Amino acid sequence: MAKFRIPILIAMITGCAMVVREFIPHWPFNILNTTFQQWYMIIACFAILLGVGSLLTIHGQKISRRRAGWGYSVVLILGFLTITFFGMFGGISEKGEGFMGQGFNWMFEYMYNALQSTMFSILAFFVASAAYRAFRARTAEATLLLLAAFVVMLGRVTAGEYLWSKLPIITEWIMDYPNTAGQRAVMIGIGLGIVSTSLRIILGIEKSYLGGD
Repeated sequence: MAKFRIPILIAMITGCAMVVREFIPHWPFNILNTTFQQWYMIIACFAILLGVGSLLTIHGQKISRRRAGWGYSVVLILGFLTITFFGMFGGISEKGEGFMGQGFNWMFEYMYNALQSTMFSILAFFVASAAYRAFRARTAEATLLLLAAFVVMLGRVTAGEYLWSKLPIITEWIMDYPNTAGQRAVMIGIGLGIVSTSLRIILGIEKSYLGGD
């Protein structure tokens, strides 16, 4: 267990320093924000390289072994390599300067955005079907949730306004007040979970980030 002591000590010192920085915005704690942001960017770069290597390895093995759906892996790797090549040598430009820049902008605008819109459109049908299965009017709370979901979905489309002109107003009220209240409750719960997990890491109780059992 001695090999875990140094990482735990680093996590404890770093966590305590970040907490103190929020209450004492003076030297040397005021420079920690910039320093840790730079470290984060460096670690994120290595994490991206690790993710790319894992992606290419997994799909490369899938192609070589002719597993089910290996054709999709071919499309994924070719698309990844193509847009990476255009992005590295062309970059992102609003005007699309040069052949590489125009090619990158074209792929991003007419391929990536189109695929993203298609994915969200498909997810809308999954959400509707999941809501139909989940919102069964078995209790008073479930009935209220079902009615609210029906009003919100109907008020977001043109047909709802055509049926009743005040339906979009009711939809906005539901989204602004009951929905916002629920979101705030969820955010409070998430904040408490972050605080408890951070304290467990700082105090050395949580060791799952070190790997192993």
